[in-house]
Amino acid sequence: MTVTQPDVSVVIGAYEAMPYLVECLASVEAQTIDPTRIEVIAVDDGSTDGTGEYLEEFAARAPMPVTVVRQENSGGPSGPRNVGLDKAAGRYVFFLDADDRLGPEALERMVAMADRAGTDVVLGRVEGVNRSAPKSMWGRTLERTDVFSSNIKFTLSAQKLFRRELLTRHGMRFDESLFTGEDALFTMEAYLRANGVSVIADHTCYYLVGRDDGKHVTKSGSHTLRFDSARALMELIAEHVPAGDRRDLLMVRPFVVTLLPQFGPRYLKDDEEVRRHKLELARPLTDAYWSEGVARRLKVHERLRLHLVAEQRADLLEDVVEFVRAKKQAPALLEKGGRRLYLVYPHFRDRSAGVPDSVYLAGPREARAFPGYRETPVDSFLRRAVRRARRALPSRAGAPGGRAAAA
Repeated sequence: MTVTQPDVSVVIGAYEAMPYLVECLASVEAQTIDPTRIEVIAVDDGSTDGTGEYLEEFAARAPMPVTVVRQENSGGPSGPRNVGLDKAAGRYVFFLDADDRLGPEALERMVAMADRAGTDVVLGRVEGVNRSAPKSMWGRTLERTDVFSSNIKFTLSAQKLFRRELLTRHGMRFDESLFTGEDALFTMEAYLRANGVSVIADHTCYYLVGRDDGKHVTKSGSHTLRFDSARALMELIAEHVPAGDRRDLLMVRPFVVTLLPQFGPRYLKDDEEVRRHKLELARPLTDAYWSEGVARRLKVHERLRLHLVAEQRADLLEDVVEFVRAKKQAPALLEKGGRRLYLVYPHFRDRSAGVPDSVYLAGPREARAFPGYRETPVDSFLRRAVRRARRALPSRAGAPGGRAAAA
């Protein structure tokens, strides 16, 4: 008797997951894909709240094969995911957090997309429940795209469908030395190695649930762990992508999402020792990876703060962070007949500060919101060219690193 390989292995790492686990597993049981086409591998990471017992009850009655592993607490989500990945037999793997849930038809739609498009990673639309969720990548469904020509770099959580052959071929695992950002590292590597990525934007495949008890893992971790996460992601990008426009495009993500919040409103609450430590931790990262190519892709307030961090100008940074925290609109200064627009954040054209005017210069996307701005013909041409390239992307089956990456 031959055992048919499942289409998808659903890996669930669970720690103190009750009562959220009940809805999570109900969403798996309610999937429309044939139960014989999936398997569930659930790893109880040393829970004491009945999580392990509930997983075993589910395994006894579920219509699909369920493997339950119970182990001592590993201290983070990477260990349980790696245990599940090692046991997975499916053609695809999906990592489901025990406090979240799948949308109706999610697995059936994602597997069908991967099979049809031949892609190695599928992103299903995510919605937040009592918490925010990423939005910028759900503009439209894409059968085939890549990390350079779409916004998928802004969703690096592990809740994606991955072709298992890709993961095994490259020996991909979650980094158990990281206690935050480990999924970003794993997912970015998958994007970079993938033979194409698909995006399902017209159907909610995943519900990201905010826990009422405040135990959601992404809320935990000291500032040192955040810098470790930024460093690991920057090093991965640098390892896989040569210096230049494409690397700069990807570096926007760790600079803006991981590093910049350390110099946001919370920075004003830090004591002097923590502030000095944050600048000290940031220095090797900005020395190695902060560039004009990254800077010009940012909004002015983002660019200004990171410029001051790179220059180690703590004396100026506090004023800018105070301005940003107050949610003030920086005055606009139009020059060159309206073709150049500066946003007058603190220390603009202050000789003693010495911050270059270029740091305050708004790019076309940001400047268009201000009356009187006149976009240059070159900017307008490039914007139209990018739109045309994006419209053509599905029919041209944009290969990784396609020319749309320059957008």
